[in-house]
Amino acid sequence: MKKYHATIMVVEDDANDQFLIQDAFREIGVTDPIQLVASGAQAIAYMMGDGKFADRQKYAYPTFIMTDLKMPDGDGFAVLEFLKSNPQWKVIPTIVLSASADLDDIKKSYMLGASSYHVKPQSHEQLRNQLKVINDYWMTCQVPEVDSSGKQLVTDSKGKLGERFEQDEDAAGRKPEKP
Repeated sequence: MKKYHATIMVVEDDANDQFLIQDAFREIGVTDPIQLVASGAQAIAYMMGDGKFADRQKYAYPTFIMTDLKMPDGDGFAVLEFLKSNPQWKVIPTIVLSASADLDDIKKSYMLGASSYHVKPQSHEQLRNQLKVINDYWMTCQVPEVDSSGKQLVTDSKGKLGERFEQDEDAAGRKPEKP
């Protein structure tokens, strides 16, 4: 299993659920930073580096996001929609962890770019087991590299299968050269 430094952002309005999720991650051995935000609006501010979130030493760019759906002040759909609308961020693994098993919520989450959808389990043991499966899975996945500001690194697609797809700007705002 590959190891890399990951910052997990948990978007959850319920303080008890925040505690339980963070505790379960720690119990399964996650030592990387876990940033807790209480609404979709805070998650978006975090991603934009607005206000207190401008300090990227303290609020490192998240490499994994877990969001609840039903929250005041910006729901999980707003978070997913925001991430999907930004080419730099739509590749971040984003998991929905919600009490809702509503089929429409599940469908809409995937349509808005969720990497997966999980219904919150009833017990702490079940939550710990579920987060272990999720964490172990994402630790085996390859993800695009980013610089210290969280921007994806531009890769060289010339002569490769992916060359037909345009790349986004690099961290300095430059578009890659076309062949």
